[in-house]
Amino acid sequence: MRTEPGGAPEPDLRHHGDAEVRDAGAGVVDLAVNVRADTPPGWLREEIAGSLSSLAAYPDGRAARAAVAARHGLPVERVLLTAGAAEAFVLLARALKVRRPVVVHPQFTEPEAALRDAGHSVDRVLLRERDGFRLDPSAVPEDADLVVIGNPTNPTSVLHPARMVAGLARPGRTLVVDEAFMDAVPGEREALAGRTDVPGLVVLRSLTKTWGLAGLRIGYVLAPPEIIAELERAQPLWPVSTPALAAARACVTPRALAEAGHAAHRIAGDRAHLVAGLTALAAHGVRVVRPAQGPFVLVRVPDAATVRHRLRDLGYAVRRGDTFPGLDRDWIRLAVRDRTTTDGFLKALSAVLDAPDSPPCEAAP
Repeated sequence: MRTEPGGAPEPDLRHHGDAEVRDAGAGVVDLAVNVRADTPPGWLREEIAGSLSSLAAYPDGRAARAAVAARHGLPVERVLLTAGAAEAFVLLARALKVRRPVVVHPQFTEPEAALRDAGHSVDRVLLRERDGFRLDPSAVPEDADLVVIGNPTNPTSVLHPARMVAGLARPGRTLVVDEAFMDAVPGEREALAGRTDVPGLVVLRSLTKTWGLAGLRIGYVLAPPEIIAELERAQPLWPVSTPALAAARACVTPRALAEAGHAAHRIAGDRAHLVAGLTALAAHGVRVVRPAQGPFVLVRVPDAATVRHRLRDLGYAVRRGDTFPGLDRDWIRLAVRDRTTTDGFLKALSAVLDAPDSPPCEAAP
């Protein structure tokens, strides 16, 4: 296991954005959790509610599995429904027999946490700020037989080229690509979901982020049939509830895909507005990782811990960055919200940075 640069303590892999808003009350604006605001939409709530009359029966996932398979142009044998993408990471860690798993960081920490909990020794590939946190394929050890990478990556918001990610595939290697936020990218460009020509490719998708279903837990795995069979054997019986199955079917219909596509374009515009506002604070040492392509941005702010606490006092919760391997205490992650919310946040951040006892200014590059 690689230690953090400079001998820093190991980050808390179990810390997630919901911890920033838990018990916060209704008065705090949530910029810490990457779930799209104002979701689930009314039509989706109705679909879920309509399933409640069937709760006496055990869940039957065949229709939902077939719907997801059709959405990606795959046979059902290449699809596994899960209780959110997080369950998929646990299944992979427990079911696959691997010798040298590697996780590309900074990224969502659950893959590494699940591997460690399953008894694996995990190597880290730490992408560098000076490279814009872009993937360097040569940094991945050739003998790695499991490689995990996010695309677009949480928390950096970097969208890696599909050809570069696919180039990590090797005979005898399982390549896991977390595409939990890909449906927030206009046109889902650089997606590998649906590809069958990449050996050992496993793609994870989540329906909780775009559709506001974090409390329902629904996601899925796309992989070769033999890997799906291994993961399915590791799953408990009836792992996905009837309401979650109803949501899965609803979220892959043409209507839902069109709505998600419109939302992705709206998020891109709102993200540009947020990045422009943050860039205007460069004199305070604020730096944004660009180009951001996800529904969130990663920002360096001097003495970010103090800034986070002061923002909380002003009613804004943001995600600390130092629990992601490869990041230190001067990083925060911000969810993209509508422009009115963003303007209020930028005003609060400016006030914090302008305060007489604000953190010392660092020269922006």
